Amino acid sequence: MFEENIIEKKVKEKYPEAVLDVKTFKDELTLCIGKDYIESIAKFLRDDDELAFDFLSDLCGVDKTRLDDSNSFEVVYHLYSLKRNHRVRLKVQIPASAPNISTVTTVWNTANWHEREAYDMFGIVFEGHPDLERILTPDGFEGHPLRKDYPLKGRQPESLKEVYRERE
Repeated sequence: MFEENIIEKKVKEKYPEAVLDVKTFKDELTLCIGKDYIESIAKFLRDDDELAFDFLSDLCGVDKTRLDDSNSFEVVYHLYSLKRNHRVRLKVQIPASAPNISTVTTVWNTANWHEREAYDMFGIVFEGHPDLERILTPDGFEGHPLRKDYPLKGRQPESLKEVYRERE
């Protein structure tokens, strides 16, 4: 619990306007932050010697458009410090009408693949990403299959339907 308190305290001291909410569940700390602060907070969490979050273990998208009234997506960052052996989760809400956020590839190289997956599956645009292309769906795929508004049938062009038939 000491680590969680120091993480929360240091981030709130450095970026008081950025922290929108703090949650602890089963001894896991989650900081909900404003989207304009993701890159600077990520750098701070990595570079502060007492925190030393040197490993982005996961980054994922969440479509919350029908879960609440926010009409938003969420990007969730799971961070770990190998040096200090502690964790923190960052959650950033972004509007579904403009699903974009700054990349953190400049902070953690592994974000490259994670951000590409979130882009491919949800259509979240990571501004400044060095190679934001689809990673899981084939060339020519239309839409983003993990969005709640994605239709279950009839969305892909005929050229892709033939590719799928050949695989069966």
